[in-house]
Amino acid sequence: MKDIANRLGVSLMTVSKALRGHSDISEATRARVLECANELHYRPNWVARSLVLQRTNLIGLVIPDLMHSFFAEIARGVARVLEPHSYQMVIFNSDENPQTEMTQVQMLVERSVDGLIIASAQSADNHGLFTLLNRYHTPFVLIDREPPGVPAHFVGVDDDELGEMATMHLVEQGCRHIAHLQGPPSATGLGRLRGYKRALKRAGLGQRDEFIVPARHDDASGYQAMMKLLAQRPRPDGVFCYNDPVAAGAMKAVLDSGLDVPRDVALIGAGNVHYSDLMRVPLSTIDQSSGAIGESAAKLLLENLRSSGAEQPGRILIEPKLVVRASTQRS
Repeated sequence: MKDIANRLGVSLMTVSKALRGHSDISEATRARVLECANELHYRPNWVARSLVLQRTNLIGLVIPDLMHSFFAEIARGVARVLEPHSYQMVIFNSDENPQTEMTQVQMLVERSVDGLIIASAQSADNHGLFTLLNRYHTPFVLIDREPPGVPAHFVGVDDDELGEMATMHLVEQGCRHIAHLQGPPSATGLGRLRGYKRALKRAGLGQRDEFIVPARHDDASGYQAMMKLLAQRPRPDGVFCYNDPVAAGAMKAVLDSGLDVPRDVALIGAGNVHYSDLMRVPLSTIDQSSGAIGESAAKLLLENLRSSGAEQPGRILIEPKLVVRASTQRS
């Protein structure tokens, strides 16, 4: 930096501000400094800078399934907001394993990330992860899953509302034996189950315990769970699936069994992943606006990082939207 200052005849402070994009340095001066820095192969020492500034400009993003395009779209939304502010994102994939997630978060905290965005795999009654974060005073925002009783920033949808919306759509399509392929025992999975039950009650339809089958979160589990449902008598004529990958597996099971979607079994998922309309029967789903979740979470975290005092937890709910495609259109 001294070499750049001497070559251009400016102060060291001017060079520092220009390299950091400070607002009181003119664009012309900043361009000269950057050009000279490039000629001299200047690279900032981020370790030294983090020690001086007490920040690393790193944000940890912990998600349960990087292969699920819903979370990939969230990551893109986070990056769109962070990059203009010179923050870099470190992504960890917990594979829906609470212990793996705990280890990953502890590693990120010990490496002094400035903040975290987490789609937590913890069960609804396990708050150990959040106790750890509060002990380290690490700012964090929860996305997609909102464990009850955890005072934290959150961005996502109302999963009770989502479950009710999806199930009521099946009711409106004439389904009367409606099943649910249930997700993990997280706040999200439990919320969608509550919404499913609420819709059945609202429609005056009886609830059958055998029509609620655990399916985790992927297409393989959706296939296996759907095969169990198809063995029921009477078999369901409509199924609300925890998410789109589970619905993809369920659809394959129905078609492999020689049945028709939606005439024999109508299917609806959640997430509106990018391939939902490219399936053998385009999938009806609930759009959660995954990109908007990522952007809103990143903005909320940046506001928290800039704040000098304790803030009340912010809660941003994205309105879920029904997307109707062929998998539920029975008429």
